[in-house]
Amino acid sequence: MFDQILDMVKQQVGNNPAVNSAIPAGQEEAVHQEVAKQVTAGMATQAQEHGGVGALLSKLQGGLTSNNPITNAIEGGVVSSLASKFGLPPAATGAIAAALPSILQKFAHKANDPNDPSVTHDSIKDSLSKLGGLGNLFNH
Repeated sequence: MFDQILDMVKQQVGNNPAVNSAIPAGQEEAVHQEVAKQVTAGMATQAQEHGGVGALLSKLQGGLTSNNPITNAIEGGVVSSLASKFGLPPAATGAIAAALPSILQKFAHKANDPNDPSVTHDSIKDSLSKLGGLGNLFNH
């Protein structure tokens, strides 16, 4: 799951010239890794708060806006982490945060696509449960 999120982050963030110019040279991969890590951790927390993986994916696939509580929670972790670890300016963290709804929605579509075996509900449950021993919560 992490690898799929990382690929989506690289596509969305890596293709944004405003963000790329704000990332210190040589730290692009580290920034992409951190964004993917924060998104994954945020999804684990949000799945716990919203009734499991199935419920979370349903809410993500249904469409996200910048004022969505799921998106806001994940964005907060990403922005805070990038500002403190890499010293990225608000313009860069804001541009990355603006890409998150699209990344989350694409991930949900991928997970719910029966023709795409790269991400499944079971693989998401396995990945997220390893993050915090959240166990039976992910059996939804």
